[in-house]
Amino acid sequence: MEQLAIFGGEPVRKTPISYGHQYIDDADIEAVANVLRSDALTCGPKVTELEKRLCEVTGANYVVMVSNGTAALHLAAMAAGITKGDEVIVTPLTFAASANCILYCGGTPVFADVKRDTYNIDPESIRSHITEKTKAVVAVDFTGQAVELDEIRQICKEHNLMLIEDAAHAIGTQYKNKKVGSIADFTTFSFHPVKTVTAGEGGAIATNDEKLYHRLLRLRSHGITRNPDEMVHPTDAKWYNEQVELGYNYRMTDFQAALLLSQLDKLDRFIERRTQIVKRYNEAFAECPELVLQQEIPGSKTARHLYMIQLNPELLTCTRREFFDALYAENVHAQVHYLPVYWHSYYEKLGYPKGLCPNAEYLYEHVMSIPLFYSMTDEDVESVITAIKKVLAYYRR
Repeated sequence: MEQLAIFGGEPVRKTPISYGHQYIDDADIEAVANVLRSDALTCGPKVTELEKRLCEVTGANYVVMVSNGTAALHLAAMAAGITKGDEVIVTPLTFAASANCILYCGGTPVFADVKRDTYNIDPESIRSHITEKTKAVVAVDFTGQAVELDEIRQICKEHNLMLIEDAAHAIGTQYKNKKVGSIADFTTFSFHPVKTVTAGEGGAIATNDEKLYHRLLRLRSHGITRNPDEMVHPTDAKWYNEQVELGYNYRMTDFQAALLLSQLDKLDRFIERRTQIVKRYNEAFAECPELVLQQEIPGSKTARHLYMIQLNPELLTCTRREFFDALYAENVHAQVHYLPVYWHSYYEKLGYPKGLCPNAEYLYEHVMSIPLFYSMTDEDVESVITAIKKVLAYYRR
């Protein structure tokens, strides 16, 4: 048996590869440079152009650009009317921002469990957690796979709840031939560098409701408006603006918008390459009983952000930590997504105990995300597969 690198053997790869990485080309650089040479670095025409472009990409009537995905969630929660005393149902298997946005508004996160096979929030668990205090649902398109939107929307309709779809992973995903961004009351996106397309940082909120759209525009810029119809003391003075509610400075710069516009020109290519890599991984790991692969719901045409493997502990002699460290030594740098939100020490202090969502907790203890990004070569992909199979062989029962 080949010796693992962690025990002194030769690593599969000479150079490390991480689970995600941005792709920036000359067109992206030139797009940013052109804005830096222009008069408007922020609050300029590129943000408006980007919002129109994202309406086309997502199928939404309106899009509001903001500084990051967390800001998008925060403003969506505010516009949804979440306030002190409200409960909002959310998955624990997500980045903390999906739940933090509820706390920002004074609401209480209520964690519903996920399905063990798809890793997405379970509609039946949502239903079982609804009380008279429930105001909204935050459903996360985990790894890029759309949640079961038809069923979740029906639940929200029955109970008069707002639906916020956290699509930070899911730009380009479709659900039953509808684009993610065109379905929920609010859909939020993130453009962090490890996402399919990037603005460096950046986020967006998509909605089909014109009234909510105009409120989002105010909230991202201090709650200030220049529209006389929204003012308490309207005037036709060109210099006048009025703060009509408490908002935030969540604006995006024009050079970030220019970068994302250029990235969106490559979105189809990016998705196609990621799909090819996912297909190759699925083929390679289907023959590994020690691994359990994430299942797709029938309605999701997924633009995959993360590829996750789940270890079958009954067929391995190692812990997840030992497997992770051995893979790292082979120069394949995986990541774990995510610590259940209520396991964070901050939430522990708020009184959330372990054991709330057994499926999410089980998955956290057995999964890891392996490299998946556009610029991976076929050789990169094969080296990841080889490294995983090498570690599996060593720890196989």
